Amino acid sequence: MADLNGGIVGVDNAPFDADQDAVITTFNSSGTFTAATYTTQATVLVVAGGGGGAAVIGGGGGAGGYREISNHPVPSSGVPITVGGGAASSSAPNSPGANGANSVFGAASPITSTGGGAGARGASGGPAAGLTGGSGGGADGNPATGGAGNTPPTSPSQGNNGGNSIGPGGGGGGGAGAVGVNGGAGHPQNAGAGGAGTASSISGSSVTRGGGGGGGTVASDGNPEYSAGSGGAGGGGEGGNGTPGGDGTAGSTNTGGGGGGGSYSYPSMIGGAGGSGVVIVNEAAVGTVNTSGIWDMNALYDNVKAGTWV
Repeated sequence: MADLNGGIVGVDNAPFDADQDAVITTFNSSGTFTAATYTTQATVLVVAGGGGGAAVIGGGGGAGGYREISNHPVPSSGVPITVGGGAASSSAPNSPGANGANSVFGAASPITSTGGGAGARGASGGPAAGLTGGSGGGADGNPATGGAGNTPPTSPSQGNNGGNSIGPGGGGGGGAGAVGVNGGAGHPQNAGAGGAGTASSISGSSVTRGGGGGGGTVASDGNPEYSAGSGGAGGGGEGGNGTPGGDGTAGSTNTGGGGGGGSYSYPSMIGGAGGSGVVIVNEAAVGTVNTSGIWDMNALYDNVKAGTWV
């Protein structure tokens, strides 16, 4: 068959759907990424480990930094991947939780997401600010300020501030998509909810990650006004509710969720651990290339060069 404009005959006039031929690699722990033969760029999601909630009416941990970058250059050689761990749980009454660990894609021009900030200390330590991080930790005490998110600053922002505290209830940790809720809202003993995370379809379906941890509250004594902070959507842990067994819960694994703050009901005072991070690489093509029986050589070349012909 004669061709036009340098075209070559295709097979069965079948469309080539680049999205269906995507190569998706998920790192739940550190490793090395090797790109497909023709890949020169990819979409990369990097989520850091979540911050830990503080013990004893503590602030919730901030979510790990959340960065999704499109058309990021991918070298032909192996790319080092670091997946940050979530902060350990905390039981010390006058100490904050710990910050989560950073996650990193690459060595040259790396994408780095910063670990989530720890929730502020509780109990008799006095008012305390949440720690800074990808998203900031929640505050504790009256008054106190939530930790700053997006630290160090990135564009777009990798996270949000933790919630303030205007009473004994801990502030919620900041989330990838929203600030943490202030503690003491509505009633001084109420704890703040963790900030919501952010949804991504990089892996083929929508998944929300990077939720902040909820703040902890005092013993409820059956009083419904004394409410613990709920974890932010996207893996944030719930704050301790002041009942036996009401420790702060951990952030979900591989979401970068912040841990929930501990309550004040012995022995249930422990702040929840932060959830570990994740790195996902999508080598999908940008858009869809339809090949109606004749493939134009220029289009074929452009797709190979862009790494979208797999």
